[in-house]
Amino acid sequence: MPRFYLPNHLDIDQTITLPENIIRHIKVLRLKSDSYITLFNGQNCEYQARLKSAGKNIWQAIIIKELSPPTESPLNINLIQVVSTGEKMDFTVQKATELGVNQIYPVISQHSNVRLSEERAIKRTRRWQEIAIASCEQCGRNTIPKIFPIQNLNTALTQAPTTDIKLLLSPQGSIRLRNIEKIPKTITLLIGAEGGLSDNEEKLAQQSNFLPIRLGQRILRTETAGLATLAAIQTIWGDF
Repeated sequence: MPRFYLPNHLDIDQTITLPENIIRHIKVLRLKSDSYITLFNGQNCEYQARLKSAGKNIWQAIIIKELSPPTESPLNINLIQVVSTGEKMDFTVQKATELGVNQIYPVISQHSNVRLSEERAIKRTRRWQEIAIASCEQCGRNTIPKIFPIQNLNTALTQAPTTDIKLLLSPQGSIRLRNIEKIPKTITLLIGAEGGLSDNEEKLAQQSNFLPIRLGQRILRTETAGLATLAAIQTIWGDF
């Protein structure tokens, strides 16, 4: 059943006139009146609705029933990701959403290859939020991860949310995930960009209680590192 994000109040027996972005998808999918769709508003619930054509380019959805599938991981995960080049960051946001991340903090570090003006940074953040929404539509999540504005890594380290455990993926790390005895419910994960973090940044992260961990004997690319770590985290402590 096609799923669409609609940031409205949703309730049973409600009739909603659908916005243009959803209507475009309805046309592409060649849906007809009385076809069923799923609507969700990002508040951990979804609704089955029946389509109704109300005139040229006007479509309505009649909400039939509430659905509450268990799509969220028991973990609350914050991802601090140094912004990577090209479409790599788009890919990271998309896949991190599928892997259950709750908040994403894009940051700029000393070795970053990305430098953005304030205007471009705002546009990129909006685009990443749209990617997260589209990813939720596809993967079945009903809670939209929040994408925070781009900030400096040092600022992010000092303002990182309080969580049960903070992890830093590092080539110098000696700790393995399976050796961590504490069973966390909230996690903050820090991933560097193509050039990695500087020695000073790693030191600052450890001073902010980030544990330096390593996955195996191989150094992973930034677009692989965060996603591999998230999958491992969900396997050990989450819902995989």
